[in-house]
Amino acid sequence: MVRQGGVLLLRGVSVAATAGEVLGVLGPSGAGKTTLFRALCGELEVAAGTVCLDGADITSWPLWKRARAGLGYVPQSPSVFWDLTVRQNLETYGRVALGRVGDIEANAARVGLSDRLEVRGSELSAGERRRLEFARSVTRLPRVLVCDEPFAGVDPKGAERLGELLRGLALQGVAVLLADHHVSEALAVCTRALLLVDGQVVVEAEPAEFREHPVVRARYLTEGLGRH
Repeated sequence: MVRQGGVLLLRGVSVAATAGEVLGVLGPSGAGKTTLFRALCGELEVAAGTVCLDGADITSWPLWKRARAGLGYVPQSPSVFWDLTVRQNLETYGRVALGRVGDIEANAARVGLSDRLEVRGSELSAGERRRLEFARSVTRLPRVLVCDEPFAGVDPKGAERLGELLRGLALQGVAVLLADHHVSEALAVCTRALLLVDGQVVVEAEPAEFREHPVVRARYLTEGLGRH
C-alpha cells in the first residue's frame, strides 16, 4: 500500500517476479505503475506491506542499498548526466550506487555504445541515452531489473534492440519488470503480464491470453494494440 497526501495510490498489490522472466506491468495512465516501481526501488515509502529481494525484507532500505543488493532501476524520467561522457556516466554510477566501477568497456559493448564512450550525454540521441541508462543499471548483473517506460522516445529499431537486451538479461537469470505504454513492444518481450487499474491488479496472464482478455480490451486496449 502506498499513500501520498491522504490519497491511496496502491492498494492490495502483490507482485512477484522470478529469475529468468520478464513481467510486464501494464495499464492506463494514472494506474499506479510508476508509483509501484518507485516503491519497489525505495523512492517512495510503503504505508503497508513489504518489499522483498531473495527472501530478505528490504522495505526500509534506501535506494542505494537496494542497488548494491542486486536491484537495478531504469526510471521513467531521464537520468543521464548531460555534462558527463558515457564513460564518466558509467564510472559515476558504479562508484555511487554499487561501490565499484566495473568493466566499462564491456557494459558499453552490451548496449552498443562502444564507439560513444567519449561522447557527452547531451550529444546522445534519445535511444542512446536510454541504452546508457540500461548500461548503468547492469554495471553489475542485477538480481532484479525494474524498467519504467524503457521504450519511451526510442525509435522502432532501438526498441527492438532494447527488447533483445531485456530478453538476454532474463536468459542470464535476471527477473525483469517493465512498464510501458508501447503495448506491442512490451508484450513481445514479456513472458507474463498483469493489468494495473486504479492502483489494483485486475488481470494476470501470459501475453497471448492478456491480449484477448475481455477486461484488458474493455479497460485498456479500447483503441487497439500498438503505440498509444
